[in-house]
Amino acid sequence: MADPKHPRHYEESFKRQIVQLYENGKPAREIKAEYDISHSTLHRWVQGIRNSGSTKAADNRTPEQNELIELRKRNRQLEMEVDVLKQAALIFARK
Repeated sequence: MADPKHPRHYEESFKRQIVQLYENGKPAREIKAEYDISHSTLHRWVQGIRNSGSTKAADNRTPEQNELIELRKRNRQLEMEVDVLKQAALIFARK
């Protein structure tokens, strides 16, 4: 299995080939053993292809999930801005 700190990256064409094998009746355990793919990865690819025709995570998110991701990004940005303003306030307070 892959190291969680260094996940594998697969080409879209490879993912589609694996899903096609599964859809054509090849057992999941054989696919997992032959290609060293985890159960959850195979399941996610199959579900993605079935639901949206894509294995990309961004294509398979709900609008609420996309909104949450955007809000978290915005929150991080605002926290950085607050930190910068705090540092600036300390500098101006010394003068």
